[in-house]
Amino acid sequence: MGLNVLRYEVQGRAVWGVVRDGAITPIPGEYPTTGDFLREGRARAFEAASGGARPSLEERAVRVLSPVTRNQQFVCQGVNYKDHLREVGMDPDAKVFNMIFRKASSCLAPPCTEIVKPAHVKLLDYEIELGVVIGKEIAGPVEIISRNLHEFVAGVVITNDITARDIQIPQMQFYKGKSYRTFGPTGPYLCLLEPGDVQRLDDLRLTLRVNDEVRQDASTAEMVYSPAETLTELSGVMDLFPGDLLATGTPGGVALKVPGPISRTVANLLPERLRWKAFLRSQSRNPLYLKAGDRIRSAIRSADGKIDLGVQENRVVTG
Repeated sequence: MGLNVLRYEVQGRAVWGVVRDGAITPIPGEYPTTGDFLREGRARAFEAASGGARPSLEERAVRVLSPVTRNQQFVCQGVNYKDHLREVGMDPDAKVFNMIFRKASSCLAPPCTEIVKPAHVKLLDYEIELGVVIGKEIAGPVEIISRNLHEFVAGVVITNDITARDIQIPQMQFYKGKSYRTFGPTGPYLCLLEPGDVQRLDDLRLTLRVNDEVRQDASTAEMVYSPAETLTELSGVMDLFPGDLLATGTPGGVALKVPGPISRTVANLLPERLRWKAFLRSQSRNPLYLKAGDRIRSAIRSADGKIDLGVQENRVVTG
C-alpha cells in the first residue's frame, strides 16, 4: 500500500510530512528538493508512518506545495492513450513511436494553484496525467521491466499538462505552448511506492472534471507505452535523477477537437497561413476550452483505494 507524503509550508519553510486521514505527521529533517527528500528522507517517512509519532497538524490548515520541486526535470509523453489517439485523428494500432517532449520546470506549481491564462492565449486545454517520480539515477542504457520497475520509480503524483493549443499546434511549439508559468500543477500527494505497489500502476483511474462536468475518465491500462518501456527508451537518450518527473500522457476527453479526414485533406491544400487561420477559427467555436473562472478538479486512485493521490483543484484566471 502506497504511503502518501505532503510537501507544505511552515513559517516560510518547505517541510515534508506523512498524511493519513487528513492529519500530518512531520518527517524529521530538511529536504530542499524532491531529490534530497528521496535520497535522505524516504526511509524516515516510512519510519514516521510505522513509529509512534503522533500527527501534529491538520492537512486543511497548511499551505500545500508541489511535491516535485522546480530544479527537477519535467519529461512528458504525448498521445499515449488509445482513446486520445483516436480523438486526435491517429490510429492506436499504427503507432510505432513513443512521443517524448519537455515542459519547463518553472511551470511546476502547487496542486491548488490558480492557473494563469495569458491574455493572448485563446485555446487553453487540460490534460490529467499520472506522473512517475524517479527514485534512482539513470545514467546509461538499462532494461526496465515490471519486475525491476520499483528500483527506478520512487512514487507517483497527479499532474495536469495545461496547454495553449493556439501556441502548440500552429506554431509547432510543444515546449512553449505547455510551459507557461502555472501550466504544471502537481500533487497534492507524492505516493511513495513499495515493491508490490508498482503492479497497480496499470490499474489506476484518472478523472478530471471542469465545473463538475466529467471531461476525462479512464484507466491507466489504456496506455500504449508503459512507464517501464518509456524509462527504458529514455535511458538510452538522457540522464534522469531522483525526483525527476515523467508525465505519462493523457486519456481522451481533452477540449481539442481535430477535424475529420476530409476536412484535413482540404485544409492541407491551403497555404499555411490560411490553413492555421481556419484551424483557429474552427477551434474558437468549441466551448470546452478553459475560460477565466472555470474550476478543474482532478483525481487518480485505484479501485480499492490503496493508492489514492488525493484531489487537485484549480481555478483559471486571466493573466
